[in-house]
Amino acid sequence: MKPLTLFTLTLILISAVLTSCQTNKVSSKGHLFILSGQSNMLGLDPELSFAPMLRKHFGVNNVTIAKYAKGGQPIRRWDKGWKPTEGQNIAEIGDLYNVLMQKVKKVSKGKQFDSITFVWMQGERDAREGLGDLYKDSFYRVLNQISLDTNSNDINFVIGRLSDFDMKNVRYPDWTKVRQIQTAIADASDRGAWVNTDKFNDGMTKSGKLYVNDLHYTEQGYVDFGAFLAQQSIKLIEKHTRSQWF
Repeated sequence: MKPLTLFTLTLILISAVLTSCQTNKVSSKGHLFILSGQSNMLGLDPELSFAPMLRKHFGVNNVTIAKYAKGGQPIRRWDKGWKPTEGQNIAEIGDLYNVLMQKVKKVSKGKQFDSITFVWMQGERDAREGLGDLYKDSFYRVLNQISLDTNSNDINFVIGRLSDFDMKNVRYPDWTKVRQIQTAIADASDRGAWVNTDKFNDGMTKSGKLYVNDLHYTEQGYVDFGAFLAQQSIKLIEKHTRSQWF
C-alpha cells in the first residue's frame, strides 16, 4: 500500500472540515416553528402529522414548536400596529400576539435556531367583516413583529390559504379577496409558501356528518393539513440552507 501524499492528506482534511461545518450548519441549533391563527389552526393537532414529519426529517431534538390559536378572531388581535376604528376594542389590538410570544419565549429559552418558520392559518373573520383591503399590510406587520422579537431577519412563513367555503362571497363578503391576498403574499416572497386547503373541508366526520365546502375541516382534513404545512416548511428550510452553501 502506497503512503498518502501530502496533497492527498490535505484534500481529505479539507473535505472533512467542510462536511463537519455543513452538517453543523444544517442541524446544530435546530428549527423553531411558530403556529398561530384562528379556528382552523386551533383545530390542528401538531402531534398528529406536522411535528412527526418535521422530527423525522430534522431529528427529534432539532424541532421546537410554539402554538397559540383562538377561534373567530381578526388579524388585528395579532397586529400591534393596527389602527382601530369605531366599534373595535383598543385593548384587543395585538393582545393575542403577546400571548403567542410568551409561548415562543418559553419553549425557546436557552436555545438558538438555524431557522424560524411562521405557520399562519387565519383570515376567515377579516373576510366576514369585509376588511380584505387591510389584510396584506396587517400580515406584513405581524411578520415584522416576529422578526423583531426573535431577532431574525430571515423568517420563513407558510400560509394556509382560505378554503373554498364561500367562493361567491355570500356570507363572507371578502372571502375570495383575502384568499387571493394570501397567495399573493406567499408567491411574492422567496421565504413564503402557501397550502391549498380546498380538500380539507370535504368528507365524512367520525360522527357521520358529511362536510361539503365547510368552514372547518374534517378530522382527516386536519391531519392532511398538518402534513402539507410540514412539507412546505421543510422545502423553505432546505432551500435556504442550500443557498448558504452553494
